[in-house]
Formats: sequence, C-alpha cells, structure tokens
Amino acid sequence: RCLTYPRKAISGSARPFAQLLRLLDLSHEAIIANEPLTKREVFYRDVALFKSQRVVDQLLDDVTATFRLERRDMNIRASPKGLVCGEGLTIELLCGDRINVNTMGGTLIPVMEDVKAYHVSEGIRWVLVVEKEAVFNALCHLHLVEHPTLSAQGLLITGKGYPDMATRHLVNYLANALPQSVPILALVDGDPHGLDILSVYKYGSQSLQHENDKLTANRLIAIGLWTSDMQELCISLDSMLPLTLGDERKAFSMLQRTIPKKWKKELMRMVHTRRKAEIEILLSMPRGSDTSTPSGMLRCFLIDVDTDLCDPCRAVGPLPFPFIFVASYKFFNR
Repeated sequence: RCLTYPRKAISGSARPFAQLLRLLDLSHEAIIANEPLTKREVFYRDVALFKSQRVVDQLLDDVTATFRLERRDMNIRASPKGLVCGEGLTIELLCGDRINVNTMGGTLIPVMEDVKAYHVSEGIRWVLVVEKEAVFNALCHLHLVEHPTLSAQGLLITGKGYPDMATRHLVNYLANALPQSVPILALVDGDPHGLDILSVYKYGSQSLQHENDKLTANRLIAIGLWTSDMQELCISLDSMLPLTLGDERKAFSMLQRTIPKKWKKELMRMVHTRRKAEIEILLSMPRGSDTSTPSGMLRCFLIDVDTDLCDPCRAVGPLPFPFIFVASYKFFNR
C-alpha cells in the first residue's frame, strides 16, 4: 500500500515535517501512558513549533484521514463544547457514570471517546439544533423544551457555532435512533457561515469525510434563517447586516460545492444584495402575516401562548424566540 501524505510544503522549510513528527511523538506518548491529550494540550506542549492551534487541528485531521484512523486511535481528543437541554436523554459513560440531561439548562455533551451509549425515551417528539449559544440560552430560559404549546417533550442542542465531533455525533445518533415522524430541525443565521454550519451537520466536513457515517444527519430539516424570506417578513435590506469580505469568500467557496439548489440561491442572493441576516433580526418583524408558508406562520404566531389560533390581529409585539420553532414545528406536523 502506497500512502501519500496530503500536506504540501509551500516553501522548502522543514517546519511542517517537524510539526508532523512532534504530533506523532506526542500521540505515541499518550497511547503508551494511556492518558488522553486534548488538542489544546498538544499545542501547549510545543507552542514555539506549532505556532497556532489551527496547525495542530489540521495536522490531526490530515493524519487520521491519511491512515484511516479515528482520533481515539491517536488518544487525542477535542475539548467538549456542545450543549443539550431537555428531558428523555441519558448519556452512559465508559467510566460507569450516567448523565441525565434536564430542562434546567445546558448540559455539556461529552466527547465521543468517553461515551458508551445514548438512551432516548419514546416521549421525545422533536429536536431543534441552533447555531448560537446565545439563542440556545434564550430558548432554555424561556423553557421551550417544556412549553405547553408544544404538548410534547423535545431536545434543544447547540454546537456554539461550528460544532465539535461530540455534538455532531449526538445529532447523528438522534437522526438514526428516533422515528422518521420526529422532526429534527435546524435554525442558523442567514449568512454563508450559517449555511456552512448547516452543511457540516447535514453532510459532514471535508476534513473528516472518513468519519461521515458517524457524524452526519441527512434528515436534518433547515427552517431558516432564509434571507429570501426577509421581504415577505417586511424586513428591509437596510435592517440587515452588510456582507463582509470573509462572508463573500465563504459564499463563493460554497457555491463550488455540491449543495441543495435552495442553498445556492440563498448564497447568490446574499452576494447580489450584499446583505445577510442573523437570527436576532426576527425580533424586528412587524405584525400581521399570511399563514400559507412556514415564514408566514413564524410571523403571525401569537404572543398569547394559551391559544393555537393564528390571528394576526391579536399579535401585540415582537416575536419571541420560542415561537420561531413552535410555528415551524406545527407547520411540518400539520
């Protein structure tokens, strides 16, 4: 078998090769000592050589992809950062401990290497993945997972931006374990990075293609945020944020990939209008709407949670975060 290492040195410097050997050396030490290292710890073992955390991340991804390994095989892991909130999920760890996820707030999702099994109850009827921790905290504070309007328990998940492997693995498990009748929805910003994050959850990342079978959730349904809905929601371009050069580069990069047509249209709209929309912009939506589309339901859903009637005349203010999901959930299950 002939192996070709994917990294190519732009210059004649020996630093990239030295960085590779140092990473392998640290991995070997961790395996012999049976003491796992985090990627952050690897970086701080030789800051002068690695220069940045990104170098360690790329090296680790390249080595595992080249040798068709998992990170656990190298005894190097990422620090957990994803959060989950709700009832009906228990995480069993290899050490014998059990984590019972609750509705009081976010529970840290443990790394894959520590998880023995996930256990979900039959009562879970929906899953919502949100991009931002701020939105996640707002939804937890407003008790979305036990909201009486939904009349069904669910799970709320965030990867705090680009998700780590632990968060993606949990979403993958839920997509495979829960019945098809249980919607798994995603709410991300209406910008190129939001769509890229959505793509990571749904189709996987390029650096971890060899582990996509454990890290993707193809049945994930995107409920927004779509910039094409802004006109329907009576939100002007002036209210939206300008597209940055970084956003533009990300948009052009994604347009070269195989992604759904709707996503490409959204990206082209962003580039053409040079505008993007963050989730928080929904709070500026005016009253009144048409209920024939998900966006219309989002706009008209009542502040009054004691009624299921969608009467735009009764709307009395901005739309709080919970109803973003409640309306979409009801639309996909009516």
